[in-house]
Amino acid sequence: MKNYFKILLASVVILTFSFKTKEPKVINVVIDVSHGGTDFGSTNSDVNEKSIVTAISKKIELQNSDNNVKINLTRIGDYELSLKERVEIINHIKRDLVLSLHINANKNEKANGYDIFISDKSTTYLKSNELAEKFATSFSDKSKLIYRGIKTAPLFILKNSDCPALLLELGFLTNDFDRNYVSSENGQTEIAQSILTFISSLKE
Repeated sequence: MKNYFKILLASVVILTFSFKTKEPKVINVVIDVSHGGTDFGSTNSDVNEKSIVTAISKKIELQNSDNNVKINLTRIGDYELSLKERVEIINHIKRDLVLSLHINANKNEKANGYDIFISDKSTTYLKSNELAEKFATSFSDKSKLIYRGIKTAPLFILKNSDCPALLLELGFLTNDFDRNYVSSENGQTEIAQSILTFISSLKE
């Protein structure tokens, strides 16, 4: 009889652990809001890079309704941060990924679309490349910007962040279509939502 109760108790314990719900994965992401203050970044007429990436970053933060996605911004106001200061902020936070937001420019006004940059000088190069490919698949499905590919560059933030890092050039201010899209309320909202969709997919 005692053995019977031991077996029964063991069965109950096994069943309890079998039905225990798995803790949801939390994704912690840093959005590097580029430029700021007297550093306007790329400009075209009355449109500038720092204002656009600030607006998109704020929308990413505001649109995030997932408690298991944590969004951190390197800057929340219009002030300039050095590249070293940005990396210090990034590496201080326990994060899974860095997305550094930028807007491109080119003498060729026909140049358009978005680029993803990673660094082969980073210790997380392979993971960064894997996430860059996932981002391209996810973002291209939802964005009106043309995909221009994944490129490597020894950029300071990419090679000094101690976690996977992607630098996103989200269109060209020198291209009429891209400029109108990224500077519009609807365009910025779509870009922010597309980035959030990608981030949320990392929980799977």
